[in-house]
Amino acid sequence: MLGYALRRILFAVPLLIGITFISFVVIHLAPGDPTEIQTGDLGINAQAVSQMRELYELDKPLPVQYWKWLQRLARLDFGRSFAPDGRPVLDKIGERLPITLLLNILQLTIIIAFAVPIGVTSAVRQYSLFDKVTTVFVFVGFATPDFWLALLLMLLFGVELGWLPISGLRSMNWEFLPFWRQQLDFLSHLILPVFVVTFGGLAGFSRYMRQSMLEVIRQDYIQTALAKGLASRVVIGKHALRNAMMPIVTVLGLSLPGLIGGSVIIESIFAIPGMGQLMVQAVYERDYPVIMGNLVIVSTLTLFANLIADIAYSFVDPRIRVGRRRR
Repeated sequence: MLGYALRRILFAVPLLIGITFISFVVIHLAPGDPTEIQTGDLGINAQAVSQMRELYELDKPLPVQYWKWLQRLARLDFGRSFAPDGRPVLDKIGERLPITLLLNILQLTIIIAFAVPIGVTSAVRQYSLFDKVTTVFVFVGFATPDFWLALLLMLLFGVELGWLPISGLRSMNWEFLPFWRQQLDFLSHLILPVFVVTFGGLAGFSRYMRQSMLEVIRQDYIQTALAKGLASRVVIGKHALRNAMMPIVTVLGLSLPGLIGGSVIIESIFAIPGMGQLMVQAVYERDYPVIMGNLVIVSTLTLFANLIADIAYSFVDPRIRVGRRRR
């Protein structure tokens, strides 16, 4: 197991370099650069613009720029932002990353906690009222865009009813509230964003779980166990569920990049100061160091999550032993 993990980590290094190289080339080929965004219509002469490009090292050939950036990355130095504050990119990301991770951890926890029992119950009680209701829920979840659902909930619960806040993570008077009120205020700001990001994912994962469980319970060994008189709860929970979880682990590992990328939309709509909002601002400002820093962090988290998903196979199915060669 340890050897397998080490091999995957070593293989991830050239893969990460390839991802960063392609991303570096694409963002520099996009129209506009930081000097044009910052100068705008200020009428700055060409010499000042040339000095600014030299300051940002944009006057050098693209391979030279990438090599210098890669050398800084090897020292865990993402450079400084092109924004007027000129802060280190790592400091900006360090402020935003915990918020995005919190949203994604809450999202995954809720999805797994509800999707598995919903999918199992729908499969065991196929064509029942519960199965039909969850089928409708799945179609609604797949068909509902996140941004439309977010705006609808903001209008209903934030504007019309005034029950929940619709932007940020804290109220204006947060510093003057008692400790327990501060925690309630923070949780109230998370309700709408977390609900929106989990709605579609819960629908999809519950359907995957249902289909996987249906295939497992139709196998001969499950029918044999039931025919021997074992309780259906034991057969489903002990024998069928572990085998049915294999496709879910696969889908979960492949879905993690989408979950992280989906936070861009949610954080922009709800004005949540996370990595998604930082990424959008950096793209608008052509802040290359911040864009590349975000891509490196997201790519690293995605590669690590896929590694965890592969290792989880051996815990879900004892027949699989990752990293062990057959003699």
